[in-house]
Amino acid sequence: MHIGDTGDSRPPSAQSRRPRLVVGVSGSSAPQLAFAFLETVRALGTVETHLVMSAGARLSIELEMRRDPLELEKLADVVHDARNMGAAISSGSFKTLGMVVVPCSMRTLAAVATGNSDNLVARAADVTLKERRPLVLVARETPLSYIHLENMRTVTLAGGTILPPVLSFYHQPKSLDDVLRQVCGKILDRLGIENETFDRWTG
Repeated sequence: MHIGDTGDSRPPSAQSRRPRLVVGVSGSSAPQLAFAFLETVRALGTVETHLVMSAGARLSIELEMRRDPLELEKLADVVHDARNMGAAISSGSFKTLGMVVVPCSMRTLAAVATGNSDNLVARAADVTLKERRPLVLVARETPLSYIHLENMRTVTLAGGTILPPVLSFYHQPKSLDDVLRQVCGKILDRLGIENETFDRWTG
């Protein structure tokens, strides 16, 4: 279901009663993370996903994956236009479990750290922080500058979580999918969403 400037196309009675999760996708490299995350959440079937993609995210998907952004939209329950600052997810009265930005560019990180909500991805993240809900930014950049680190520090002090997609090897990954699944599981854990989608360390 796509939501544009006119709002939800379904009547309230048809709405899912599952808890809602906002999924933002910014113009960072590695849009594969967004696909893997939405596929993982869709398989769980326990939450209703509200997707919002920046213009940069759409370009990254086309350039890095040679895929149509519409393919990512099909994995979400609800899709919001990043230009629609009046969307439901722009208000704190719209209850959600929280939000993840995956991947999160340094531009989006800076927008969240400074409260400069110039698109719906940044605005929804700002709302998540002010409502004291879990916000996870899957920051994708290396090396990091002092500015990047300061922005990460600011978001962390405001209650957000910076979760870089750091590689794990204790589970002996055999493929890129194994690596992506591990990152997705850690994101879900930070959001408090029950899952057994990845290998946990047992000692």
